[in-house]
Amino acid sequence: MIEQLQTTKKNTLVIEVIDGFTETDQKLCEKFFNQKMEEGYSHINILVKLDEVKISYSQIKSFMEHIIWVLKNYKNLGHLAIVAHSSVLKTLVPIENVLFKRASEGRLERYFDISQMDEALEFVDLK
Repeated sequence: MIEQLQTTKKNTLVIEVIDGFTETDQKLCEKFFNQKMEEGYSHINILVKLDEVKISYSQIKSFMEHIIWVLKNYKNLGHLAIVAHSSVLKTLVPIENVLFKRASEGRLERYFDISQMDEALEFVDLK
């Protein structure tokens, strides 16, 4: 299940994945993103809090479809903040930056520990 943690008049989405990620969640993420695009923003900054996510509750098909959607909409993504308490994610985020060359386009993906939520909000331009 996903929950929008904050609504803002800026080009930023703040969501939390709770328990698992399903097809309904995928469609809701796309809806939130499209609403921001319809507001006239050319790129959207996203903060995703994954502290309570349980992989076993997630649907692999939905996750893969979401990845494909992200790749198709890549040009409209701004900064991406991943907020979690996971050494695996902490390691993967810098690798993704290199693979997708986000830094060279002025967009970054950064990992933040749960204790750094304020810094993550600042990174996606909400503080």
